Amino acid sequence: MDLLNTLVDKGLRRELPTRDEALAVLATSDDELLDVVSAAGKVRRQWFGRRVKLNYLVNLKSGLCPEDCSYCSQRLGSTAGILKYTWLKPDEASQAAAAGVAGGAKRVCLVASGRGPTDRDVDRVSQTIEAIKEQNEGVEVCACLGLLSAGQADKLRTAGADAYNHNLNTSEGTYGEITTTHTYADRVDTVQQAQAAGLSACSGLIAGMGETDEDLVDVVYALRDLDPDSVPVNFLIPFEGTPLAKEWNLTPQRCLRILAMVRFVCPDVEVRIAGGREVHLRTMQPLALHLANSIFLGDYLTSEGQAGKTDLEMIADAGFEVEGAGTVTLPEHRADAIAAAGCGSHGESGGGCGSHGGGGCGPCGSSESSESSVAAETSAASENSESSEARTDLVAVRRRGAGTDLAPNA
Repeated sequence: MDLLNTLVDKGLRRELPTRDEALAVLATSDDELLDVVSAAGKVRRQWFGRRVKLNYLVNLKSGLCPEDCSYCSQRLGSTAGILKYTWLKPDEASQAAAAGVAGGAKRVCLVASGRGPTDRDVDRVSQTIEAIKEQNEGVEVCACLGLLSAGQADKLRTAGADAYNHNLNTSEGTYGEITTTHTYADRVDTVQQAQAAGLSACSGLIAGMGETDEDLVDVVYALRDLDPDSVPVNFLIPFEGTPLAKEWNLTPQRCLRILAMVRFVCPDVEVRIAGGREVHLRTMQPLALHLANSIFLGDYLTSEGQAGKTDLEMIADAGFEVEGAGTVTLPEHRADAIAAAGCGSHGESGGGCGSHGGGGCGPCGSSESSESSVAAETSAASENSESSEARTDLVAVRRRGAGTDLAPNA
C-alpha cells in the first residue's frame, strides 16, 4: 500500500505527513487494519524499540470541580457516583504512589480536580512531590493541576516535578462545544508555561466525543506544533451522569486507526494509551502496544482499569518488555534537546497523564470528521457502535486506592 510505505519512510525520518495522508489513515478499511498497525509499528520500534513505559495515577483531589467539561465525571453538575474527597496529605499520596512504583511504574502522575491551583495548592503539591521523591528513589513525577498562573510551573520544577500535563483534548474549532468555562487558548498557554519552566510537557487528546476526522487531525497537528514530549490518547468513557453519557462512537478498530495516525504524525514522541483503553479496545489492547509505547498501570482517576497483573501479562505475552527505571524513554535527540533547554534530570524521559475517567488529565476539555468516503466510514462505525458496542458494563467507578481504605490496583 503506497500510503503506508510513504508514512513509514516519513516516520523514520521524523518528517510530517500531509493532512490528507493523516486523514487517509483514519479512512482505511478493517481489511487493511493489520497493515496499518504493522506500518505504524515499524515507526514505533525505530524510536522506542519494544519497550513499554508504565505510569501510575494518583488522584490527589477528586470531584467537586467548578468547570463544565462535558466529558468529565468530576465536572460541575455531574451526577456520576464517583469518589469525592479533598486533598490527600503528602504521606497519603506518597503511600499511594509507592504502590504503583512497586507494580513497575516508572512515572507517577499527580492529578487534582479544579480549574487550576492556588499558590497554597502548589505548595501542598510541592510537599507531596518531595515526599514521593524521598521515598521512591529515581521515580519521575508529573503534575496535572489544571490552568497554571505565573510562576507556578517554576515552583513545581523546583520541588522536583519532572513534567506537567495539560491536554488540548479536541480541535480549537470545536473546543467551545465541549467546555465553556475556559478556552482552548488557556490550555495552550499552560502547556507553554510548563515548557518555559523546563518541565517536560505532556499534552494529548480525547477521542470518541462525536468529533470528525478533521477534528482529530486538527488537534494532533496542533500538538505536533506545540511539541510536547508525551501525547496521551484518551478514549472517552461515557459516564452516566455526564452530558456525553450516550456517546458510544468508538470501535476497537477505530481506536487502533487513531493511535496509528498519532504515531505517524508524532513518530518520536511518547504516545500513551490513556483512559478508556479497556472500555473501547477490549481484547484488542495488545495490538495497540505496537502503536503506543506507554500505558497507565491499574486504575484511573475515577474509573477502574484492568488488574495491574493483567497489564504486565499482556505486555509480556505480546512480546514487549517493561521499560526499566534506568532507561531514558525518549530518543536521544529529544532527550538531548530537553537537557540543553536546562531540564537536567527533570523530564528527561518525557511524561504525562491520563484521564478523568474519560477525559484529559487534570481539570477539563475533547472530539471526529472528514468528507466523502471518510465521513461514510465514520458514520458506519458510529452506527455499528451504537447498536453493538455500548458496553456500559465495562464502565466501573473506582472504589479503591487513593481516597479510600482499600488497597489500590497496581
